[in-house]
Amino acid sequence: MRVDFYQLTQGEPETVAPLLARATLQAGEKLLVVAADPNLRARIDKALWEDQAEAFLAHGHAGEPQSSRQPILLSDGCAAHNGARFVLLADGTWREEASGFKRVFLVFGDTLLEQTRTVWRSLDNIEGAERHFWKQEGGKWREGP
Repeated sequence: MRVDFYQLTQGEPETVAPLLARATLQAGEKLLVVAADPNLRARIDKALWEDQAEAFLAHGHAGEPQSSRQPILLSDGCAAHNGARFVLLADGTWREEASGFKRVFLVFGDTLLEQTRTVWRSLDNIEGAERHFWKQEGGKWREGP
């Protein structure tokens, strides 16, 4: 399992969701986007439609007809009804079920920094867990220590 920690220093999760979704699809994978807050899911939904008008990111919501066929599925939990092996925890909250995915994107802001540090340390106890940390600098993502 690989866990990528994305610290937002500017913008909101819906600004990074289309970037991670696009990269996931280009890797030939499906993505589950998880956020407990329905308002955040709605903003991500809108961002996925509007990111690039000529190449929108096809997606759906858990519980809707045909949700199992969606390349990107938005949900309030970690049940990957679309068969996704990649999960984006857009609300910055770690869920133990995420450890069953091949790749996890944990997007968090400054208010969740301490909670996220605890998650980082807890991954020391998971055999084979690979961690990467990303931070915004000048509008670009840079991998950090």
